[in-house]
Amino acid sequence: MKFFKPLLTVALCASALAAWADVNVGVTISATGPAASLGIPEKNTISLMPKTIGGQKINYIVLDDASDTTAAVNNTRKLIAESKVDVILGSTTTPASLAMIDVAAEAQTPMISVAASARIIEPMDAKKKWVFKTPQNDIMMSLAIAEHMAANGVKTVAFIGFSDAYGEGWSQEFAKAADLKKIKIVANERYARTDTSVTGQALKIMAAKPDAVLVAGSGTPAALPQKTLKERGYTGKMYQTHGVANADFLRVGGKDVEGTFLPAGPVLVADQLPASNPVKKSALAYVSAYEAAYGKGSVSTFGGHAWDAGLLMSSAVPVALKKAQPGTPEFRAALRDALEQTKEVAGAHGVFNMTAQDHLGLDQRARVMVRIENGAWKYQP
Repeated sequence: MKFFKPLLTVALCASALAAWADVNVGVTISATGPAASLGIPEKNTISLMPKTIGGQKINYIVLDDASDTTAAVNNTRKLIAESKVDVILGSTTTPASLAMIDVAAEAQTPMISVAASARIIEPMDAKKKWVFKTPQNDIMMSLAIAEHMAANGVKTVAFIGFSDAYGEGWSQEFAKAADLKKIKIVANERYARTDTSVTGQALKIMAAKPDAVLVAGSGTPAALPQKTLKERGYTGKMYQTHGVANADFLRVGGKDVEGTFLPAGPVLVADQLPASNPVKKSALAYVSAYEAAYGKGSVSTFGGHAWDAGLLMSSAVPVALKKAQPGTPEFRAALRDALEQTKEVAGAHGVFNMTAQDHLGLDQRARVMVRIENGAWKYQP
């Protein structure tokens, strides 16, 4: 019996250490590159996330993928292999997030994307069962735009979007929404995030004489088509997606984006929402936290997506801890299961209710229409 006593002591010590294992959160976001205006507020928000959840210390390992898909994949591999993370947050853009899915699924590590396209989580399959996201789906925002267009007499529209998964996803979903509202798409153009000229595309759009133009871009590169169209004398209605809801877009667009309509998460105009809005309180909580750290007027919707990822973790980690310890395959699986069972978590952008088939979990409470007036966001009731 004496022979087994040291072994028993070692085992008990190992068990005690395991009980105090930290939760490691791997983050890859676009703090530099074309998507930096989205990624910087996301990176800033990470510093505001909880340092302990369910009594466990939370470590955030943050890497910059420079808006590059290959870098995002390499970061994901590094975070999983070297940092032994329990969950991945990121990336900022749709192409990068799509590319990360295979790595996360192979390692059976849950991933919460802060990119927009529904393709990140749909259609559900064995790989995407490991993936969740916080930004509103394209179709939800497309319907908001089409409804607003129809209510304001728009009969024809031209579309110009990024020549990547973001633009393609928006093209497909907006086509469905426009069809529902009997709005005809008379031009459909593409451009790259890094392009410095879209004159050719703008001329084709002008020739089609649309009542309105929808630009499906994100961050500051989304200002280019609108500025070009204004230079060419276009006077119709302009719409953007929720991918431009930050101060940098207003700065770069300047007077050329005045009067633009866009759908956005409630957090963008949280202080303008009526008291009855179910998201106002939780949205204001994020605004208060971010502006206390980075200054009044500094908040953006993109940081809000990262904040909501933190809220999802805060809800899921305590549940997973009841089943397994951090740093183990069992904990990662339990965390995935707990995320999928998220119910009534109020965030900066909406209220999350996940299911096995819906790894976003937002409803119409997650969108409002906004107009750019005098260089600021104006809520449109």
